[in-house]
Amino acid sequence: MMKSATGSRTGTGTWLLQRAAAVVLALVLPGLAIYFLAALPADFTGWQALFAPLWLRVLMLLTASALALHAWVGMRDIFMDYAHPTVLRLTLHLAVILTLAGSVAWLAAILFDTAWSAA
Repeated sequence: MMKSATGSRTGTGTWLLQRAAAVVLALVLPGLAIYFLAALPADFTGWQALFAPLWLRVLMLLTASALALHAWVGMRDIFMDYAHPTVLRLTLHLAVILTLAGSVAWLAAILFDTAWSAA
């Protein structure tokens, strides 16, 4: 029997993946919020200094990746439940994947731009 390419074999694995991403977000986001609120730079130079540490840029990228993964699993489940025509469902899947991956890649380009890091 052939496996369907439209997402018919889902279950515990994706559920655990989404929950793991939620745990990462629940642990990291309050710490990041406290870090940013404690510093609260007033100008661009202050924001550059705030994002200068490599650990913060890596943590921001990992957090954005966890958020994108969490969003992807949720949107995938919504599409599987409510977008019944296969072409529509696959088109929506592709649009969400490209949007989320593009957003994370854009953040990575901003966070790790060599001109930004040199400041």
